[in-house]
Amino acid sequence: MPDPKNPLRRSRDQRMIAGVCGGFAEWLGWDVTLVRILYVVGSILSAAFPGLLAYVILWIVMPDADPAAKAP
Repeated sequence: MPDPKNPLRRSRDQRMIAGVCGGFAEWLGWDVTLVRILYVVGSILSAAFPGLLAYVILWIVMPDADPAAKAP
């Protein structure tokens, strides 16, 4: 369950490309590896292009995490 005090933002600590999956993992409180695997499997099952397009859109739309505000 997402924490209302923890807004959805791209991760600065758990990023491989842009931090989108890392941001979702931090927001949901899940392991980042699980989120990445689910994303890749979902992208492959949807013929890859929609998943890639969604990632790029989320990269643009999701704000970057504030470097001064570290999670406890």
